[in-house]
Amino acid sequence: MQQLNDFFTTLHQYIGGNNWFIFLLLGTGLFFTLYLKFPQIRYFRHAIRVVRGKYDKKDAKGDTTHFQSLATALSGTVGTGNIAGVALAVHLGGPAAIFWMLVTAFLGMCTKFVEVTISHKYREFDVKGMVAGGPMYFMKSRLNIRLNNGKMIKTGYWLGGFFAVATVLSSFGTGSLPQINSISNAMFATFGIEHIITGAVMAILLGLIIIGGIKRIAKVTERLVPFMAIVYFLGAIAVILFNYENIVPSFLSMFTNLFNGTSAVGGFLGAGFAFAFNNGVNRGLFSNEAGQGSAPIAHAAAKAHEPVSEGMVSILEPFIDTIIICFLTGMVLLSSGVWKEKVYNQFQKTDIVVLAATYDEGNAEDVAVLSGYLNNKSSISFYTGDLQVVNGEIVNENS
Repeated sequence: MQQLNDFFTTLHQYIGGNNWFIFLLLGTGLFFTLYLKFPQIRYFRHAIRVVRGKYDKKDAKGDTTHFQSLATALSGTVGTGNIAGVALAVHLGGPAAIFWMLVTAFLGMCTKFVEVTISHKYREFDVKGMVAGGPMYFMKSRLNIRLNNGKMIKTGYWLGGFFAVATVLSSFGTGSLPQINSISNAMFATFGIEHIITGAVMAILLGLIIIGGIKRIAKVTERLVPFMAIVYFLGAIAVILFNYENIVPSFLSMFTNLFNGTSAVGGFLGAGFAFAFNNGVNRGLFSNEAGQGSAPIAHAAAKAHEPVSEGMVSILEPFIDTIIICFLTGMVLLSSGVWKEKVYNQFQKTDIVVLAATYDEGNAEDVAVLSGYLNNKSSISFYTGDLQVVNGEIVNENS
C-alpha cells in the first residue's frame, strides 16, 4: 500500500501538482473563452431555457432529458469537492484559494461547453438504439493520422482507449474513494458507525441504482441532486447569516491576500501566491471536473437535435457546483472562523505489539521464530514495560 501511495505521489508531482498542468487547464479555458467570445456569459440565459425544455423535440434521439443529464453530471461533482475540497484548498492556500477556484470555474464553463458539444456530436448508437459517447468516441473518429498514400494510422483508437482506462482509474481517485471516505469518517465521528458498515450500505444503495443503467441513474439524480443542493444552500446561508458581522471581512479576505498569501496563524499552514493559485485551481477542477472529460459521457445520453444545445446546458455545471456551492462553502469557513482553528484528528485504533527480544531477518532461526508466531504455531515473548531494578541496574531489560 505504501508503494502504491508513493507511486501516486510521484505521479502527482509531474501532473496535477506541476505548474504546467495549472497553466494548461486555465490556458485552454481562456483560449476558448476569447475565441468563442465569452459564451458562458452570452448564452447563460439561453442555457437555462434549454434545461427547462423550451426547445425540446419529441423525436430527438437519446435516453435522458437535458435536466436529467445536467443532474447526472452534477451528481458526480456536487459533494466532497465542494466541501472537503474547498476546506483543503483554504487550509493550504488561504482565502485567496477561493478566488482562484472561482476563476477556474468561470473559464471551466467554456471548457465544458466545448468538450460536451464535441462529445455529443460524435456519440454513437448501437442496434438497440442505446447511446454511448464521450471524449474517447471523438478521439476514435477525429484523431487518426492519414498519410499521403491514403493509409490511416489509427492513433485515435489508442488515445481513446488510453483515455477510457485513465477515466476509469480517475473515477476512483476523484470520485468514489474521496466521497465514501468523507461520508464514512463523518458517520464514525458523529454517530460512531464503523466505516465498513457505512461502506457496505452505500455500496448496496449505489448498486441498486447503477444496475438500472443510465435511465435509472438519471431518474434518481434528477430528484436527489436538486434536493441535496437546496438543503446545503439553506444550511450554508444559515451559518453565514449567523456570523453576519464577518461577511464583509471574509469576502474581502479573498482579494486582500490574492498575490501575497496569508501568514501562518495558529495551526494554519500559510501559503504564498503560488500555493494559493495551485491549490485553488486544483480544487476547482476537483469540484467541477471541467476539462477532465467525465461529464461529456453523461451528457452524451441527452435528447438533443443539436450538439451545441447540450453544450450550453453544461455551462451551468461549473456555475452551480463551484461558483455557487463552493463559494458558499468558502464563506462558511471564513465567516465562522473555523478555517484557522487547530483541530486534533481522531485516528482509528491500531493493534501494536512490542517484542521482548530483537530478531534479525538475516538469521534463519529468528525468521523461523517469527514465522511460527505469525502462523499461530508458537508463542513469543512481548515487552511488558515492567522493569526490575537491583542496586541501580535493570535486571529484566527485555521483559
